[in-house]
Amino acid sequence: MNVLIEFGKILLPAILVLYAMYITMKSILVKELEKKEMELKVENSKTILPIRLQAYERVALFLERVSPNNLILRLNSSELNAREFQHVLLHEVREEFNHNLSQQIYLSEELWDLATKTVDQIIVLINTSAENLDKKAGSMDLAREIFKEISKEKADPVKQALSAVRKEIGELF
Repeated sequence: MNVLIEFGKILLPAILVLYAMYITMKSILVKELEKKEMELKVENSKTILPIRLQAYERVALFLERVSPNNLILRLNSSELNAREFQHVLLHEVREEFNHNLSQQIYLSEELWDLATKTVDQIIVLINTSAENLDKKAGSMDLAREIFKEISKEKADPVKQALSAVRKEIGELF
């Protein structure tokens, strides 16, 4: 019995020291792991942040390029009739959209959804404007009809999307 008590006197402090050492080492390792994760995040942000900013720039440029005003100024030709011009405009919008599809991985889901909805609204605007014209109308008639439809709208979807891009960039800094 005496031997057991003596053994307990030695074993109990050794267990306490070992437990304290375990807690200390665990704390040190957790802090080191957090430090490594923080360094990795900083390193990643040095790489990813410029790419994300470039994606925001590309989406802003994309939105400007598919803006009905810019589309009409860039693509209008008096040689085209309204239907041909409608097809040219729709083709250009779809090409621009397809060209910028990869940008969605760098943007928030909400912003990308807004950009796709903006494209959809522009397509609907072009189609609606074309439907309001007779078959003999020219490209200038379609342009006028698009501008008339835009003026009826209370809010410009492209401006709203660009505002959302600016807001999201502002949240990064």
